[in-house]
Amino acid sequence: MAIEIQPEKVQEPGGSEPAKPRPARPWWMRPAFHTGIIGAVIGYLIGHWLGNALAHGYQQVGHNDQHDMAIVLGYVFGTVGWLAGLGVFNDLGKQMIGRPVTPGDQHLGDGLAKYFRYSLDHKTVGIQYLVGMIVYFLTGGLFAMVIRTELLSPSYHIISPSSYLMVVGEHGTMMMMMMTSVILGPFGNYFVPLMIGSKRVAFPRIEALSFWLTPCSYVILLSGVLFGGWPNGWTAYAPLSIQATQGMDAYAVAFGIMGISVILAGFNIICTVICFRAPGMRWSRLPMFVWAMLVTAFLMVLAAPVLVGGLYMMITDRTVQTAYFTASLGGSSYLWEDLFWFFGHPEVYILALPGFGIVSEIIPVFCRKPLFGYKVAAAGMLGVALLSFFVWQHHLFDSGMDPNMRPLFMLTTELISIPTGFIYLVAMGTFWKAKIRLTVPMLFAIGMYLNFLFGGISGVYLSDVPSDTTSHGSFFVMAHFHYTIMGGLIFAFMGGIYYWLPKMMGIKLNEKLGKIHFYTMFIAFNSTFLPLFVIGMEGQPRRVFEYARNLETLNDWVSISSFFLGFSILIFLYNFVMSTVVWREKEVGNPWQARGLEWQVSSPPPPHNFEHIPVVLSGPYEYGDPKALPVADLNPPAGVVSGALVGSTQSGSEA
Repeated sequence: MAIEIQPEKVQEPGGSEPAKPRPARPWWMRPAFHTGIIGAVIGYLIGHWLGNALAHGYQQVGHNDQHDMAIVLGYVFGTVGWLAGLGVFNDLGKQMIGRPVTPGDQHLGDGLAKYFRYSLDHKTVGIQYLVGMIVYFLTGGLFAMVIRTELLSPSYHIISPSSYLMVVGEHGTMMMMMMTSVILGPFGNYFVPLMIGSKRVAFPRIEALSFWLTPCSYVILLSGVLFGGWPNGWTAYAPLSIQATQGMDAYAVAFGIMGISVILAGFNIICTVICFRAPGMRWSRLPMFVWAMLVTAFLMVLAAPVLVGGLYMMITDRTVQTAYFTASLGGSSYLWEDLFWFFGHPEVYILALPGFGIVSEIIPVFCRKPLFGYKVAAAGMLGVALLSFFVWQHHLFDSGMDPNMRPLFMLTTELISIPTGFIYLVAMGTFWKAKIRLTVPMLFAIGMYLNFLFGGISGVYLSDVPSDTTSHGSFFVMAHFHYTIMGGLIFAFMGGIYYWLPKMMGIKLNEKLGKIHFYTMFIAFNSTFLPLFVIGMEGQPRRVFEYARNLETLNDWVSISSFFLGFSILIFLYNFVMSTVVWREKEVGNPWQARGLEWQVSSPPPPHNFEHIPVVLSGPYEYGDPKALPVADLNPPAGVVSGALVGSTQSGSEA
């Protein structure tokens, strides 16, 4: 069979000559954000009408005003309409009718408009994720401010009990659901191809789809406020979730869409790292951030489908009267708890491991030392990922579970502290006798390790059955959780922004404002959450807005501190907006003198990352070694791959 190898002579389907280029459409006719909104509105109206039509005649629907079928199908069809309006299905449709697919290169040079479109450039998707995650984080933070305002007094209330539960649910779900991809989305999609010497990700359309599902999930989640929210927090325990009003539909559909998003994102990262590494990029030369992204991607792909399946079961319980989680009809509420936490505890490490990946990139640069115990750190991440699937029932110690299962899950939960400790000790070894430069990224890295220390130590008490029985469901748990997630993940996320924004946008954030941001945020964070350990030990439960009057002083201290914490985020937001829009201090080089492969190209990187596929010659952390080879040859002779092995015995990261 003859194969045409001259693209310029390729004929149209049917044997005709290539058609002349079609004139460009006006901007308002091109698939973009505005056409997605139109598609979402049309899709929702169709889905809502269809849901009412399907449910018509059913007694359990016709005699009440809660039409879950119409709401759910409205959300689903609205999501499909949103994606169709964005042009997600255009290339698929063209292939099905035999028309040529638009080359991905055309998505690279659309100026500012490309950030509002379905782009196939991984760097554009990374910046879309970055802005989106900041918006989602700020929204969740606003709900937190409402919670702390309400808790200023144990007797005087600004909102009703049902409204308080709605705010608590929105805050928890927004943070835990929408922030799942807070690092893999912006930094993973942007930097993994650059760090492994690839010109693109494995599946650009899947990558773009994973992002554009998140705004839809965000809007659906917020729409739950219109229906009164849901009364059972971010965990949505049954049977209360089956009995709740339509706000629960928003939770189930939004969480399900976000679950699909993280599955797609994880699948794409796995394929990219395994199949698209440049010559010489051995497993022993992978940057720690890439290791963190790879391990996190496997957690996403293996854990999130369980959650999506559980949410589908919840939706069918609420719409077509199945009985998976209704005990009176033969179901089991314990089934939801197991399905949810089988995802929910790997979810904790989906949030924590990327943070360790970022700070593992930052500290060798500003210590000017090789990363201490590289292989130990990589093994620690793999160990955490493996053990994270064997600990989920420690959330059920007080649920009435089989007592014979408690020792097993207590043991596995305590065991997971060992690989986590390995990762932590690698950083301490890197700090040892180092000449540390206290730049803004380094300050956030140090802050992350200090915060995570409190979170890790307090977690030991929650892994032990007798002590967990005392503290379960209290503010002690909430303090532990915020120290590990916000104190770890968000501090690392901020450090990543200050560290990598010069590479992503060619613009450096104001350093003075950055240091003010760090010190304000670090002090306010600890002032907010450290007293919560005491409040929890004094017996104040979560999700209850009336508490013992003797705890009012501590709660007032926490609330006022949280307002300062919110103010610190506003300092960051001001710095981010002014630096990227108004001041625009250019930084086109390598301001940190880093050895990472991503820093060896211009800032921001060229459209296809590298002019030629680089040949990697050494590891990324060989600071202070005068005999260290360059990280890579960016312009290798045509066909030369063996250069990747040159001087491997001199490399500090041999295979």
